[in-house]
Amino acid sequence: MRRFWKDVSVEHGQVALDGKPVRTPGRVPLALPTPALAEAVADEWRGVGETLDPRAMPLTGLANAAIDRIATDPAPFAASLAAYGESDLLYYRAEGPEPLVERQADAWDPLLDWARGRYDVHFETTAGVMHKAQPEATIARLAEAVHALDPFRLAALSPVVTIGGSLVGALALLEGAVSPETLWQAAHVDELWQAELWGEDSLAVQARNAHRVDFDAGVRFLGLL
Repeated sequence: MRRFWKDVSVEHGQVALDGKPVRTPGRVPLALPTPALAEAVADEWRGVGETLDPRAMPLTGLANAAIDRIATDPAPFAASLAAYGESDLLYYRAEGPEPLVERQADAWDPLLDWARGRYDVHFETTAGVMHKAQPEATIARLAEAVHALDPFRLAALSPVVTIGGSLVGALALLEGAVSPETLWQAAHVDELWQAELWGEDSLAVQARNAHRVDFDAGVRFLGLL
C-alpha cells in the first residue's frame, strides 16, 4: 500500500490518518489502551515512506494481533503461552561440560528462584532433553498468571515467550524482576556458548538478529502499557 496520508494524529486513544481512524486488518478501530502506546504506534505511521512495510511497524502488528486475534477470545491464546510452562527452557540443563552447566545455572537459577517465591511453586529440573513432568500445581499456577493478563499484555509477551522459550522468564520480565538484556542472554546461553567454542555461523547470527528485533518489539510494547 502506498502512503496516501499527510497527517498522523491520536484522537481519544485511536490513531488517525488525516483525521480518519486507522482500522486493523479485521476492520476494527486501532484503539490503544495507553497514551504512550498510542503515540508510539502513531510514530510508526508517521515514519512510513512511499510504501507501507508491515515489518517496519512491529508495534502496530502487535496491536493488531491484540485486537483482532486475542481480544475476541483470549483463553486459547493464553493457553498457548501457558503451555510453555510445561517444558520451559530453564528446566533442561546440559549434562556437560561443567563450564556450560555452571553458566546455565548462573543464568537460569535466579529466574526459577524468583518464580518459586512469587508463585509458591516447585520446579523439577533435569539434565538432558527428555521431558520432565512438572507438578500439576505449578502448571496450574503459571497458567493462572497468564490467563489473568489482558489481550495487549498477552500480545506483548508472545514474542518474548516463543523466542526465549521460557514462560518463567517472560513473567519475570513482566513484573520487572529481570531486565530485557539479562533475559535475552539467559535465553541464548547455549547458542552463545557454542559460538564461543566454534565461532559464529553467519546464518545463525542473521536469525538471532531477526529474533532480537521481534523480542525488543515485545519488550517495548509491554513497557508502553
